[in-house]
Amino acid sequence: MIQRNGLRVLSLYEGFFSGGARVLHSTVVTGLHQGGRQQHSVLSLHHEVKRESTLQRMEDDPRYRALRAAGVRITSLGRSTEVEHDPRGFTDAEMTAAARQAKGADVILSLKEQPLRLVNQPAFPNRPVVACLHRSDPEHQGHALDDLLTAANLGKLAAVVCCAESTRDAYRAAGVPGELLRVVPNGINLVRFRPVRGARRLALRGSLGIAPDSTAVVYAARYDAMKNPELFLRSAREFLDLDRSGQVLMCGAGMDGANPDLADDLERILGDRPDLRGRVQLLGVRHDMELLYAAADVVALTSAFGEAAPLCLIEGAMCGAVPVTTPVGDAPSIVAGIGFVTSYEPTEIAETWIEASARRESLQAARDAVRPRFSHVRMIAGYNQVIERARRETGARLTHV
Repeated sequence: MIQRNGLRVLSLYEGFFSGGARVLHSTVVTGLHQGGRQQHSVLSLHHEVKRESTLQRMEDDPRYRALRAAGVRITSLGRSTEVEHDPRGFTDAEMTAAARQAKGADVILSLKEQPLRLVNQPAFPNRPVVACLHRSDPEHQGHALDDLLTAANLGKLAAVVCCAESTRDAYRAAGVPGELLRVVPNGINLVRFRPVRGARRLALRGSLGIAPDSTAVVYAARYDAMKNPELFLRSAREFLDLDRSGQVLMCGAGMDGANPDLADDLERILGDRPDLRGRVQLLGVRHDMELLYAAADVVALTSAFGEAAPLCLIEGAMCGAVPVTTPVGDAPSIVAGIGFVTSYEPTEIAETWIEASARRESLQAARDAVRPRFSHVRMIAGYNQVIERARRETGARLTHV
């Protein structure tokens, strides 16, 4: 039976919806909770969120189910983006529920800076707060940066975990005190994300309609300007024209036929070439990304801004796909020696996808060599150190205020 030392940690989520930050944070919470030294719970502000034309309910989310299966208690304030709420304020009932959860915790984790608007409310209990940041563009986060700086000025922040060097540098430049910033690099479950070879890979590719000798490029991203889907599609047009057997697989929230904006993009960019459009698959939100990556030759990222340590590049590379990225955040250092960095020019990107596919086998040894660097075990240990330190250095003072 797991024995816990009494350190209780409450994570605040804006909601449960598709995205790398939620994947990583849920991995951390599950790992620390199952490790037995901490007792974790989650409070979600929303129980359902509509993003990228997709309504995503908390109970349907794989992260929710995984946390529950690990014994992590999850509650919600019950908000829905389908119902009008004051985005900056909270009702008395919501504050009472949130305060009840926070009083039972020794440390608060905020998944990204957005939930800090709740922490900054006068009625929220004094607890050491660790904000967990996963982007490198504080200027594009609306009120969130102000909420982060307010929490720091109020003395609520014990630490700020940055998933990348670019995150730390951007938020320090934006005014967050440098002594609060800690870098804990992203990690993944290397047992789940691993290459598939031989006949099994051929069968997997066949199930996705990918011919044995064709180049398959996977694009795992939500439909958002940050991800630059238009650049991806313009690059895909060039690629599919150059490689007559090439295939493109697009997955993520909004990457499906129900998204009218994506439909418009496809019509504008590929509407005059139905032969090319026929080799673009829209797969939407998938919960088997390890299989898509293992079947692909290239994992592509065309983001314009905001990225820190893109999870798709790490997961794809560890499954055997060659990562090709634009120069955003820490992406260049992530793919160093195992992939390619391009400009924002579609023809160059397309040609690099073809080159990357041709070098997939020769780069396998390099990918194998860097696997330990991306272990989620290291990431979880890093978060554990920050949480323990937050409780040790500031917990006793705050809980008695």
